[in-house]
Formats: sequence, C-alpha cells, structure tokens
Amino acid sequence: MPVLNIHSRVLPVSCDAAGDLLDGLAGPHDKLWAAPQWPAMRLDRPVAVGAAGGHGPIRYTVTGYQPRRWVRFGFTAPAGFDGFHEFTVEPVEQQPACARLTHRVVLRPRGPARLTWPLAFRWLHDALLEDVLDNAERAVSAAPARPARWGPYVRALRHWMRRTIVVAGPTQLRTGVGG
Repeated sequence: MPVLNIHSRVLPVSCDAAGDLLDGLAGPHDKLWAAPQWPAMRLDRPVAVGAAGGHGPIRYTVTGYQPRRWVRFGFTAPAGFDGFHEFTVEPVEQQPACARLTHRVVLRPRGPARLTWPLAFRWLHDALLEDVLDNAERAVSAAPARPARWGPYVRALRHWMRRTIVVAGPTQLRTGVGG
C-alpha cells in the first residue's frame, strides 16, 4: 500500500527566510535538522542535484532542487524504500509575511519495508519531523508554543536502536549491512 506522510508548519517569516533553512541542510550551520537528538543528515557536498548521503540507516540522493523553495531526496536504502522525501517552502494565503514549510514522504514499500515502515520507521520519522519543524520555528522566531514530545513507543524504538548500534556497530547500521 502506498504511503503519503506529510508534516507541515507555518513560520512567521518570508519564503526566502524559510528557504534559507532548506539550503543549509546537512551543512556546517544547519539550523533545521534535529541533530544531535537524531542521527545527523550528511551529504557528500552542499545541497544540489546529485548530492548523496542520508541519516542513520536511511540513504538517499538529491534528485530535485530549487534553491530556497524545494529539495527532493530519492531513497537508495534501506531495501524496499521505493520513493522519495522532500521539503517545500510555499507562501501562505491570507498571511503574506508567513511561509509554510512542508515535508512529504511518498513511498511504495516492498519486501521488508512493508513491515519496517509501519512498525518502526513511520513512528521514528514522525517524531523526527516534528523535532525538525520545532527547530525551524526556533531558527526563525521563538520556541514553539507546543514543542513535540516523544511517546512511549518512540522512546522504546530509540532505546532498541541504540542497543542495535552498539551490537551491530554504526558502520553496519549506516550502510544497511550487518546482522
């Protein structure tokens, strides 16, 4: 079954100011990504079509990019993650001084991903993205009025992932290899 997962936040700044957050992804002064509480987003070069990298066991390549407006990452791992994730910045109707930052995952899970997405990755992804959007708010204005909180299932998954990284080793987990 196809997956469409969307997280969005209205920011009290222009599209250009919100777009600066996209352009800084995985860079030395990244204000958007939720590291260190989550695995850092790393790319082999600044955001541009062809840049490759990922975060934790998730690997991808930049397949589309419009500075300050849109960046799309095509999944390359884990196995069965057929699709992409992307960030967009758009103006907000009726609020000319505001921008909407949206993250979408469009995924057609196959093989093991038919189980790993709904049982683990979806929950971790949702928590990560709410933390990312909280960072966006902090970067352009004040702290979010209602910061994201991890539920017990996310905390349990994160605990299990930490144990797996120690047992399997970070290189094996990062590349999707090991066992």
